[in-house]
Amino acid sequence: MTARLTLALDTGALRLPDGGKIAVFDPRDAADLSSLPRDRVLVVEPFRPDHQRWQAEGFDAVAATPAGERFAAAIVFLPRAKALARARLAQAAGLTDGPVIVDGLKTHGVESILRDLRGRVAVSDAIAKAHGKLFWFDAHAADLSDWTAAEARVDGFITRPGVFSADAVDDGSRLLTAALPQRLGARVADLGAGWGFLSAAVLERPGVEVLHVVEADATALDCARANLADPRAHFHWADATTWRPDAPVDCVVMNPPFHQGRAADTDLGRAFITAAVRVLGPQGQLYMVANRHLPYETALRAAFRDVTELPGDTRFKLYQAARPSRPRV
Repeated sequence: MTARLTLALDTGALRLPDGGKIAVFDPRDAADLSSLPRDRVLVVEPFRPDHQRWQAEGFDAVAATPAGERFAAAIVFLPRAKALARARLAQAAGLTDGPVIVDGLKTHGVESILRDLRGRVAVSDAIAKAHGKLFWFDAHAADLSDWTAAEARVDGFITRPGVFSADAVDDGSRLLTAALPQRLGARVADLGAGWGFLSAAVLERPGVEVLHVVEADATALDCARANLADPRAHFHWADATTWRPDAPVDCVVMNPPFHQGRAADTDLGRAFITAAVRVLGPQGQLYMVANRHLPYETALRAAFRDVTELPGDTRFKLYQAARPSRPRV
C-alpha cells in the first residue's frame, strides 16, 4: 500500500485537490501517509483506541468523522470483510466532494471491489504493485447508497458490518454463557466484549453491580451500547490487553481473539490472560472460551493457582481459573 500511494502521487498519476480536508479511512500498520499534507489529513480508524502513532507523525486521528464535515478527497484502505469495505466506500463517497482513492490487497478482495465499482462509476486505471491495487473515482459520480452499512439483528442484538460475528452469535460465546455460574461477583469485566452477547448474559446474573464492557472496535462498542441498556454497564473503548479498571474486579469473562490478519496468533490470547490477572482481585475468577486447538493451559496455570477445564465441545474449550498467582501491576 505504501508503494502504491507514493507511486501514484510521485508520478502525477494521482493529484490531490489543492485545498480542503482529506479523510483517510482505516490505514493499516504498514501504511505510509508521509506523502500527504499533514495539516489537511484526518485519519479515521475505529479499530484502534490508541491513535498515538498518527498523532506522533503529526496527523489528527479520530474514531469517526465529525458530524456534518465534508472532505475534498478520501482515501480508503480496504478491510477484508466485503460488507464493511462496501460500507466504508459508501461512507467516503457520501462525505467527499472530490476523488475517493481506494487501496487494497488482493487478499482483502480488492479485485472484487474494483469489478463492482466499474459497473457503477468511471474508475481510473489501477496501479498494481506489492500484491495490491490502487485506483480512484469521482465521489459525485457514484451512487453507492445501497452499500451503506445497515444494522442487522442477531438473536435480538444489533450488529453492523465488519464487527466480529456480525451475522450470527459466535458459537464459543454461546457455549461460555451457558457455562457461567449464577454468581459472578459484584464487579465484572468483559474483555473484548464485541457487540455485547457475553455482557448481556453477565447482567442477567444476580449480584452484579458493575460491568465493564471493554472493546477496541468502536463500531462494535456502539452496538454494545445499544444492546445493553443497563446503568450497571460501563463502556470502555480500549485495548483489553492494556485497559485498567478504577478498582479490581471479582470476575473476568472473555472470548479472546486469536487472529492477527490471517494467521493464528496465540500471543493475543496470552495477552488477554495477562490482562485478566492484572484487573482481578486476589480471589478473582476468570471464565474463558478458546478454540480447542489453541494451547493456553500453560499460560493459565502460570497465571492462576486454580485452573479447571469445564465441559466444552469438539470445537471449543472452556476454562475456569481462580486466584491470580502473579502480583497485580
